[in-house]
Amino acid sequence: MRFKVTLDKKRKHDDLVSCVGWTVGDDLFSCRTNNKGPRMEPCGTPEATGLQSEKMLSMATRCLRSLSDDQTLLKTSYKTRESVVVGKLPQGVYPTELDWYPVNMSGRQTSSELFALATTDGKFHIVTKNGRFEKSIESHSGAVITLKWSLQGNSLVTAGEDGQVKIWSRSGMLRSTLAQVGSPVYSVSWDPDGESVLYAIQKQLVIKPLSPSSKPVQWKAHDGTIMKVDWNAVNNLIVSGGEDRKYKVWDAYGRAIYSSQPHHYPIMAVAWAPNGQFFAVGAFNTLRLCDKSGWSHSLEKPETGSLYSINWSHDSTLVAAACGNGHVLIGSVVDERLEWGNIVVTLIEENVMIVENVVNGTKDQLDFRDRIVKMSIGCNHFVVATSSQCLIYNTKSWSSPLIFDLKGLTTNLILIAQKVFALVDSVLGITIYSYDGRVLSSPKYSGMRTDIVNENLITLSNDTLVIQDNRDNRAFHVFDVGTGREITEKPLYHSQEVTHLVLDQAGDSAERSLAVVDKNNDLFILPIRNTNPLSKIKKIGAMVTTLKWHDKTNMLAAIQDGRFTVWYYPHAVYIDANLLQKCLVYKDAGEFGRSPQIASFLGHHCTMRTSNGALVSTAVSPYPIILQNYVHKSSWSDAVRLCRFVKDPALWASLAAIATAARDLETAEIAYAAINEADKVEYISAIKDSVNRNVTTSEMAMFCKQPGQAEGILLQSGLTYRAIQLNIDLFKWKRALDLAIKHQTHVDTVLAYRQQYLKDFGLEEKDGTFLQYNKEIKVDWPTIQNKIQLELENERK
Repeated sequence: MRFKVTLDKKRKHDDLVSCVGWTVGDDLFSCRTNNKGPRMEPCGTPEATGLQSEKMLSMATRCLRSLSDDQTLLKTSYKTRESVVVGKLPQGVYPTELDWYPVNMSGRQTSSELFALATTDGKFHIVTKNGRFEKSIESHSGAVITLKWSLQGNSLVTAGEDGQVKIWSRSGMLRSTLAQVGSPVYSVSWDPDGESVLYAIQKQLVIKPLSPSSKPVQWKAHDGTIMKVDWNAVNNLIVSGGEDRKYKVWDAYGRAIYSSQPHHYPIMAVAWAPNGQFFAVGAFNTLRLCDKSGWSHSLEKPETGSLYSINWSHDSTLVAAACGNGHVLIGSVVDERLEWGNIVVTLIEENVMIVENVVNGTKDQLDFRDRIVKMSIGCNHFVVATSSQCLIYNTKSWSSPLIFDLKGLTTNLILIAQKVFALVDSVLGITIYSYDGRVLSSPKYSGMRTDIVNENLITLSNDTLVIQDNRDNRAFHVFDVGTGREITEKPLYHSQEVTHLVLDQAGDSAERSLAVVDKNNDLFILPIRNTNPLSKIKKIGAMVTTLKWHDKTNMLAAIQDGRFTVWYYPHAVYIDANLLQKCLVYKDAGEFGRSPQIASFLGHHCTMRTSNGALVSTAVSPYPIILQNYVHKSSWSDAVRLCRFVKDPALWASLAAIATAARDLETAEIAYAAINEADKVEYISAIKDSVNRNVTTSEMAMFCKQPGQAEGILLQSGLTYRAIQLNIDLFKWKRALDLAIKHQTHVDTVLAYRQQYLKDFGLEEKDGTFLQYNKEIKVDWPTIQNKIQLELENERK
């Protein structure tokens, strides 16, 4: 992936360009300064290298202040590249930064489409797209260096030479002075919730909550003055660049994720793409495209001088930069590469891609009418979203895609499952389609914001969609794909903040499982379509940093505590937690480098993205896939023969769990015997010859630790005594008595066993219900034993 950089032969501006910004309609606004006085080198040039931050600011300010009065606001159309002068700034007003009002959920910036402009006269201005100044507000002593709208659009933060950080309302009313420090503040940014402000003080980064009672977070981030910071709302990561010639990536708690090697010149500009997948870095004659993890996709060396400001288009496909030599640099993201099986897709132009089959060497060129915004491949389909259309290709035929128009603003994500796919639009929300282009549903919950959806926190299968609640990081919503309605009455709440949500892709909807990783890096799975899924949640791993379900089976791969781990059948945890430990294999993950991320888990290969961006593939045993295919066809004898041939204990353990879940006692007995589980073999042997099949099924439910299901089976079969005795054996006295009273049978049996229990432990009866029935009913053990014997004889009949 790289930038395809465009520089017009004729400069857009006569001198230094201070700031740029994209509109929703792909128009580019830039502010220029024409210097008629003695020329001064801008910060970041070789002449300025090594200067301290105060000197750099002074030079930049002098450079701006020595300009003529011809301060012009220019609008450039991306499609035609034609530029028009929108207006001239007032006399003596020299721009330092502009920020467009954020796009709201209606897809518009505002009815007037406006931006905030910072200037060196201590003011900031609210300006319309036509260049009309709506308001000018006195805000700082000295230059206003930087400003930023909150994502919600209800607040504006400004900072300047006077070292003050101030919060303003949308109408320009001062709300508070958030901070006052002894040195200029060069850059600010908002947190995703609009509740904290990030700002740079010399070598320090500070996260200051708006609430006075909350403590700020401050840390030393660079060895030189920090020139620019940005905080992304989608991935909640921070990027910073400074005079030490490095750029760095941080999490929201100030923990370092990545630090670059020193560049030749100070880093003057950094900016996240709105989708949170990558960011751009600018320095003297330098433009770098980086992955969100920090590693570099590409490095461009345009002849532009210093890049003072970088701004992304709303769809994350275009970037613009304000250049020190008067150019406005425009770059489009190309050479994006997707791989799935034998197919490799490469974006060579913004509307042209090459599809290659690496096995037979065939290549197809796909041309599109509009700029490609998002694409995704998997499950034998390739889905492309352009700025106006969605195209669906079958990977077996590239000549006749299904096409339909898109009405939203921009497609942020494409989720692919075996039978359906979903488009996540920043305005229209989530829409689920079949591969014939038919709309199935549009899941939505109150307060949902799809413009900041993280790909790790939304997941799709053939029948289920799960998405994190953007208002509470512990909560997530579960939707039915067919109806778009929530399966549960209320969102599900995990005990900790959730960082990953991943649905399995195989099996029936009733068996659908969700893998959840929380901020402690603990891994849980739960049957998401269960009546009360959180009651079944099970922890299966710890120190998990990345995970992926297999595309066609219920295998799960993860990097866990420095080891690459594969669970052949993670659903075994619902049957026996001890058995789960025998269903996994692992190996050291050191060969994948530091902090690898699992990119795909297809067939018997798992592909990892290393910390330097390289893709590394590792083999996984093909036998669990073959085993689960046999089980899916109910070929139990073939499954047993496979395990006997392979002689892998993990494979035998997986078969034991699968057979137990399927209630195939013969296969389960063989598999448990192979892994030396003598007690379980004995139990299965005892119950499999039961005369009453319903009793056997109930006993197997108990074996799988599902007492509720076991009781339901017995009651539906009319085996009331068995259901009562089941609760007695589990010491669920209250439930046993309730069943006996409801069915008017064996009340004395419950009382007799309860009395015997209390006597054995030297306890006294304190339950009011039992005390009442003890007075009314006399316990006679011979009578009770005769009743029990009669029940057992009736079962045999």
